Amino acid sequence: MAPFTFPVRIYYEDTDSGGVVYYANYLKFMERARTEWLRSIGFEQDALIEELGVIFAVRSVTIDYNAPARFNDQLEVVTTLLKQGRASLHLLQEIHRKGEETVLCAGTAKIASLHAESFRPTPMPETLFQVIKNLS
Repeated sequence: MAPFTFPVRIYYEDTDSGGVVYYANYLKFMERARTEWLRSIGFEQDALIEELGVIFAVRSVTIDYNAPARFNDQLEVVTTLLKQGRASLHLLQEIHRKGEETVLCAGTAKIASLHAESFRPTPMPETLFQVIKNLS
């Protein structure tokens, strides 16, 4: 899959008492980027739940913090699909300042496809599976 890039502006509320982005907010930025990636390929998460009975849940995340981002920085969250299973996705997400290559924060996320009512693993809807498969 070609990497998907999502822009993020750092607001005062995103920073800690030291003036840098609070560590947990990077996870929020990554979550937004995953949602926007799905939207960019034609799938809204609320429609997946309501129409197809499927939700996505984070199964695990690993994250490394390399350098701080600060108030008013313009960042980019770059999302790349590493692996696709019938009921899972494994994604790499890297955050850097717009126009710069230095990775401030990088993480991998394992995402599970779950039945919306039982929260049990379930295969992705075939249409979504095929769209993602065709991206690679």
